[in-house]
Amino acid sequence: MNFKDKELIIFDFDGTLINSIPDLTLAINKMLFFYNLSPLTVTQTTPFIGNGAKPLVKRALEYAMQNKDLSEVLLKEAFDIYFSAYNEVTCDKTYMYPGVLETLKYLNKKGYKMVICTNKPFNFIEPILNKLAIKHFFNYWIGEDSLSEKKPSAAPLLYLANEMSIIKEKCIMIGDSKNDILAAKNSGMKSIGVSYGYNYNENISDYNPTLVVDSFAELQEVF
Repeated sequence: MNFKDKELIIFDFDGTLINSIPDLTLAINKMLFFYNLSPLTVTQTTPFIGNGAKPLVKRALEYAMQNKDLSEVLLKEAFDIYFSAYNEVTCDKTYMYPGVLETLKYLNKKGYKMVICTNKPFNFIEPILNKLAIKHFFNYWIGEDSLSEKKPSAAPLLYLANEMSIIKEKCIMIGDSKNDILAAKNSGMKSIGVSYGYNYNENISDYNPTLVVDSFAELQEVF
């Protein structure tokens, strides 16, 4: 199986290109500290990641407080605290997964257009790309707040295809989460699931992507 006929590669960000869990956990713990709650470990935080910043904060609070009925006022305050904390450590301990840089160079040399579709807030994307020195590989990127809908909706993927003037049949989604695979299916695109990411501690293969790879460098074998 190969995808050499594709023209646009749509990448997820967290859990696919980068591991941002250390910084996300630090920001979450700064928020929990404000409420005199016990900090979470990286392992405890990991399953809460994937649907965006607000669900992450809500899940962390519910876990720490053992309370499933949190008020909207509290959640808004907690989110603002988290957002401010993450803004301070956006790319402190975040790093690229093995093989990402080399593979991005390979795909770029092959002439593929590359974009990012993430459920991370938009304003955090570019600072990380700059810090990791990979911004120049990507033609476009959108976050959870860029459109009215986010993954697993098809809307973000179809939006990117339209912006890049490439038909969906020539596009492919690559990600670590069920949100990525479902978004691809909803948009009529092929998908590649990476097995090393977050995905709520579930196996990405359970969501039947077109192909599963265990390392980012394996993409060089199919493009």
